[in-house]
Amino acid sequence: MASVIQRFEQRLESVVTGAFARAFRSAVQPVEIAAALQREVDNSVQVLSRDRMLAPNVFTVELSSQDYERLAPFQDTLAVELARLVQEHVEAQRYTLSGDIRIAFVETDDLGTGRFRVAGATSASVVSPEGASVTETATTPAALRRSDVVIEVNGARHPVGDQGVIIGRGSDADLRINDPGISRKHARITVARHEGTEVEVVDLESTNGVILNGRRVTNAPVPDGSQLQLGNTHLVVRITEADRNLTDADV
Repeated sequence: MASVIQRFEQRLESVVTGAFARAFRSAVQPVEIAAALQREVDNSVQVLSRDRMLAPNVFTVELSSQDYERLAPFQDTLAVELARLVQEHVEAQRYTLSGDIRIAFVETDDLGTGRFRVAGATSASVVSPEGASVTETATTPAALRRSDVVIEVNGARHPVGDQGVIIGRGSDADLRINDPGISRKHARITVARHEGTEVEVVDLESTNGVILNGRRVTNAPVPDGSQLQLGNTHLVVRITEADRNLTDADV
């Protein structure tokens, strides 16, 4: 049976053009990047339990200026095939992923031609109660500005209303994060408004607990800019002044 690397090479050969092949005649080779991604996956897995190991799903490939310029016209094709290779490797090793596999190529000044670096990270996908990705939902600028409490997760901003929000992996959570280290109902963010806005986090008897600014808590106030760690996911809580009279038409 062909190895994952061999299947990757075969697929790449079937889609590349002559120009693509010439681009890889020297310097960094796609198969070298593929092998490095496999090593990064294996070296970066986190043990969740006896039967579950979490693998990184977001990767950055750093290249020299010369190699980056050479690869630039083919980045999309190469990223798709490399992501497919990582997926096959993850399945073969029975690893767990917290989200879609993403691969980005970055130009850097401290690498010579033919040298590259690969770094992997775990990034959980975030979905709304309706099941759509938060980045795809109608969280408009007006909705965010009307809320004085916003939770940032993996670059996505989620406004928190007066009723607060339950964060978890289950379908009945208000803010769903597809992280195997997060419980179905992991934590609740509550908001109280008196002379100012007061935010609190409550651990809903989660398996892995709630880490607030580096300290494990069960129930604690959350100041502006605080960092929460739930499972393998980091969240930032922002508390600002809101314009509650703002409408979408005003933006």
